[in-house]
Amino acid sequence: MEGERRASQAPSSGLPAGGANGESPGGGAPFPGSSGSSALLQAEVLDLDEDEDDLEVFSKDASLMDMNSFSPMMPTSPLSMINQIKFEDEPDLKDLFITVDEPESHVTTIETFITYRIITKTSRGEFDSSEFEVRRRYQDFLWLKGKLEEAHPTLIIPPLPEKFIVKGMVERFNDDFIETRRKALHKFLNRIADHPTLTFNEDFKIFLTAQAWELSSHKKQGPGLLSRMGQTVRAVASSMRGVKNRPEEFMEMNNFIELFSQKINLIDKISQRIYKEEREYFDEMKEYGPIHILWSASEEDLVDTLKDVASCIDRCCKATEKRMSGLSEALLPVVHEYVLYSEMLMGVMKRRDQIQAELDSKVEVLTYKKADTDLCLATWESFLTSQTNLHLEEASEDKP
Repeated sequence: MEGERRASQAPSSGLPAGGANGESPGGGAPFPGSSGSSALLQAEVLDLDEDEDDLEVFSKDASLMDMNSFSPMMPTSPLSMINQIKFEDEPDLKDLFITVDEPESHVTTIETFITYRIITKTSRGEFDSSEFEVRRRYQDFLWLKGKLEEAHPTLIIPPLPEKFIVKGMVERFNDDFIETRRKALHKFLNRIADHPTLTFNEDFKIFLTAQAWELSSHKKQGPGLLSRMGQTVRAVASSMRGVKNRPEEFMEMNNFIELFSQKINLIDKISQRIYKEEREYFDEMKEYGPIHILWSASEEDLVDTLKDVASCIDRCCKATEKRMSGLSEALLPVVHEYVLYSEMLMGVMKRRDQIQAELDSKVEVLTYKKADTDLCLATWESFLTSQTNLHLEEASEDKP
């Protein structure tokens, strides 16, 4: 019944019920009621802008065979025509394009680091130019992330790739690591650019446009040491004090995020372990093929058998390598990105709790001050009443 209902509703949409390319289910067979005249169909297509009902007529009457006989300039399907009209009527609204490329190593007497070229193209009026090119290092990205969290404590800031750990320092500057980080930084900036609020952050604009010395000067204009210490003390005090009356919806959300974080971290560890074991299995199996080839040279009776085994091992190696490639490109990065997002969500919930704790403390102080004010007013009113009564008594005694 559900299938019949959908089939009966499909013609009303004005589109074929076929695949994504607008093909009819019957291939080249025309729809019922087709006129079979190319000239008539062309007239209906040309009148599409004048009468919206012609779209439905076109989608019902036009066959794939007739459409293929049109000129090359005509769309190959009603769906492609609709998309073409939509793209012409509704231009792309994106006005900020960012590219991260050309990593470059820098060696100094103090440290060795890598910078990435960032090219920004925009049509926004608040930018001084339409194109900017700067170079940034990983610490600059960390600064930007911190400023976004500071300015928008309740928003989910896209995650950055983790800072490289010391135990892998030998592989820090290999090509695979640099390329992986470059892709992650490119994704980080473009996610901010596509965010409806973060994209208009002033620090984000400075990050994209300021030269190195200008960015360093801007960083020094941040809060001083005492101010940062005060913020840290307040944050610690809020976390120690805790939230007294957290709303139930945030309780459920916090519990869900904690449970999700535990499970996704477990999945990430298992996936990494599977990949590691696959790598060890692959490295070991690669050695068996040449061994069997060498073995066949000394065993005349087993030459064909040993070569077949070596060929089978080679095919297994290729299949294993393909599976490892799928794990490393499609599964592991996605799962680990969920891990990073879960950490970001937990950070957002903690900042929300800190804000609520500060609000609760201020409300509590305000309540105490209001109570003190009420007490003072009551005392003052009592004093005025007693003084008034005293004057009345004195006045009554003075009368003869």
